[in-house]
Amino acid sequence: MGDFGVGDRQVPVDVRAVEPRRVPSGLIALALGGFGIGLTEFLIAGLLPQVASDFAVSEATAGRLISGYALSVAVGAIALTAATARLPRKQVLVGLVALFVVGNLLSAVAPTYSVMLLGRIVAALCHGSFFGIGSLVARGLVAPERKSRAVAVMFAGLTLANVLGVPFGALVGERWGWRAAFWAVTAIGVLALAGIVALVPGRAGAETEGGAPGGLREQLRAFRSAQVWLTLAATALGYGGMFGAFSYIAYTFTEVGGFSSADVAWLLMVYGVGLVVGNLVGGRAADRDRDRALVLALLGLTVTLTLFGLLADSAVASVVLVFLMGVTGFAAVPGMITRVTDAARGAALAASANVSASNVGNALGAWLGGLAITAGLGYTAPLCTGAALALAALVVMLVAARRAGPSVRR
Repeated sequence: MGDFGVGDRQVPVDVRAVEPRRVPSGLIALALGGFGIGLTEFLIAGLLPQVASDFAVSEATAGRLISGYALSVAVGAIALTAATARLPRKQVLVGLVALFVVGNLLSAVAPTYSVMLLGRIVAALCHGSFFGIGSLVARGLVAPERKSRAVAVMFAGLTLANVLGVPFGALVGERWGWRAAFWAVTAIGVLALAGIVALVPGRAGAETEGGAPGGLREQLRAFRSAQVWLTLAATALGYGGMFGAFSYIAYTFTEVGGFSSADVAWLLMVYGVGLVVGNLVGGRAADRDRDRALVLALLGLTVTLTLFGLLADSAVASVVLVFLMGVTGFAAVPGMITRVTDAARGAALAASANVSASNVGNALGAWLGGLAITAGLGYTAPLCTGAALALAALVVMLVAARRAGPSVRR
């Protein structure tokens, strides 16, 4: 804050609101951390055969390196945020990224499968808390009217990792071995750690509009708000719709759309580009009218998944619709995070709970899509179940928007 003189009075002015609209360097450091964490999550899919062969374990056992990571994300998001409730947020972020570096270092040097799994779990524990607490720090680096865009910049690292993670892991693993991929991610983590230490202000995110609760008891009180629970429910259902469809999209492409297995990689990159676009567009739209942007994003996702289920046998339609699935699916993310933290008056635990809710939604969507396939409904069934979940998210969001006060609605 600064003081501008008006006559003989001193008027406090938020300096962030009058500075040139450039991306703060601290946001770039947060985005780099998000990129590294996203790479850790996604690159393992392209390395799984090598890891299974190296440790002489079955494909199913190797798959626990993915499922174990996801479970640890959901648990760590709540547990670590609760445990660090009274600590300065920059200090917490530094500790989380250090934990991420240690986890990936363990994976890179793991002599056994068990140590590799431990490294994955350690790295995953920081995931949810980093994005939850980091979103509060990100919005504290810019003027209030740009908070959703700031969150979108931080999440840009994650969306880029979604585009590059699997091909990055496969390329590096093929050329230098799977351990080299984890060494590379460890190096990215070290760079992100140095960037956060040097570039993120010590008080960033310490205050939000309405005042941020400090201790755990105060943060838990935020969950008395119906708006917090409605937003978490909309997040879980919206993510469930998108990732329920995405979990089986390779089968939809090859068994329904007539694409070859070799085509799947570039089709997934089209989807990833959609995530990047949706994240940036969604952040900007949410800063203009957040609840309207969220309703439109969920409506778009519902329509997209419905059309995809009907037109999956068309190659051209599949390419267009998988891109739109990424756009509409991720467009709601920045707005959902700023909405839940506004409803919770800045509680970091609510922001991390939003990350946990998205992982619960991922599991729910994949489970329902698998049930639909098992029931003999075909490989377009996950798209239909995804559309149903997205529709449910839209209904919840409409209820939330109708019941919200101005501070939450915008």
